[in-house]
Amino acid sequence: MSPILSFKSLAPIATLIVFWFIPAPEGLSIEAWHFLAVFFAVVVGLIVEPVPAALVGFTGISVVALLGLMGNAKASISWALSGFSNTVIWLIFAAFMFALGYKKTGLGRRISLVMIKYMGKSSLGLGYAVAFSDLVLAPFMPSNTARSAGTIYPVASNIPLIFDSTPDNEPRKLGSYISWVAIATTCVTSSMFLTALAPNLLAVDLIAQGTGNTISWSAWASIMLPLMIPLFLLTPWLVYVIYPPTQKTSPEAPAWAAEELKKLGKITSKELLMAGLAILALFLWIFGKEFGIHSTTAAISIVAIMVGTRVITWDDVISNKAAFNVLIWFASLVAMAAGLKKVGVLTWIGNSAEIHLATMTPTMLILSMLLLFFVLHYFFASTTAHTTALMPIFLAIAVKLMTPEQLIPFSILLAGSLGVMGIITPYATGPSPIWYGAGYITQARWWGLGAIFGAIYLAMIILGSFIFI
Repeated sequence: MSPILSFKSLAPIATLIVFWFIPAPEGLSIEAWHFLAVFFAVVVGLIVEPVPAALVGFTGISVVALLGLMGNAKASISWALSGFSNTVIWLIFAAFMFALGYKKTGLGRRISLVMIKYMGKSSLGLGYAVAFSDLVLAPFMPSNTARSAGTIYPVASNIPLIFDSTPDNEPRKLGSYISWVAIATTCVTSSMFLTALAPNLLAVDLIAQGTGNTISWSAWASIMLPLMIPLFLLTPWLVYVIYPPTQKTSPEAPAWAAEELKKLGKITSKELLMAGLAILALFLWIFGKEFGIHSTTAAISIVAIMVGTRVITWDDVISNKAAFNVLIWFASLVAMAAGLKKVGVLTWIGNSAEIHLATMTPTMLILSMLLLFFVLHYFFASTTAHTTALMPIFLAIAVKLMTPEQLIPFSILLAGSLGVMGIITPYATGPSPIWYGAGYITQARWWGLGAIFGAIYLAMIILGSFIFI
């Protein structure tokens, strides 16, 4: 076993042992402190990943249940499995089936090619074609890795090659521009829609647990869309100005896209059905409350229709490892986060923070928390780990120090920043390693661009605090 693997394996165990034997701080019970020790070990495990992340979370709830930190045996197992009955978790699972439908029918690839055909006559147009391809898919794909790396990348990565732009030959000609537009816009769309990033949905569930406020799809949109739409429209142009391609026109790209569309043939009935079901899902996510239909009910019902109409098969559903991996992963993390409140850790954090932060003005408190939450992502290689580790703590402080009127928009802005913060490093969000690995952008350049665009994106979140809070 290599030293690195050994460290990865031992780090969570060492964290658990160290915190377990530190005396519990005043105001916390022994059980609460021991639960917090397991929670810290899970977070470290999510960061270093000695085993798959889902197994880290699953092991965490198992350890807590075995140790009886939630009470008697029945109470412990009820808590451990509580995440699997969470409606948000099943909404995420259903959305993975939507992504599968886009891929299997070929609709996702067709959308990207159509965008390139009609918008790709210039390099700037190609940037917008890549951006709008992501935008169309974003509301229905909670995995930005599946969306950007799995759907957009296979199409967009072929474009620079038409112009002989490769990582080793004139990367700035077009490849660097396309790569940065792709990752920058997927970060924006990840914040734009509640269902565009799985950690958004996890964060919303933590908001419900921590504040008692339920954030709907439309409530999210009412704050994030006014902020993200201008940012989305500006991003390809900003990249064109800050990190311009040397190739300004691209007449070959539309011709290539048209040829690829010919190979796909005419749009199929299953593609049309997939498009119709996606539109229906979006309609019900926005307006379903008016008809007494829960968003998760709408999602799983449409998945059933997708299987019944053979858009996807039942074998596709039960063999989708990514979907079941996320189901187990997030269900475990939801239970762990709920446990923080159940054992009294969040109340203790809120009371402690109140003493130190009560002298700050409301404006300074809000700005400081948004800034800190964003910047701390430099230390995380997983948005999910970031959400699990920090969201409950920040919400516990906010509940103590903010008015109910401030709390809801602040919570949405805090959760909404999870998408855009993915721009700051080559490891900050799922698709980043794929686009970085394409080789068009050096590590030093990526960190520099990440700092510039991270500052712009953070500024928009902070502007939102002045508008909505």
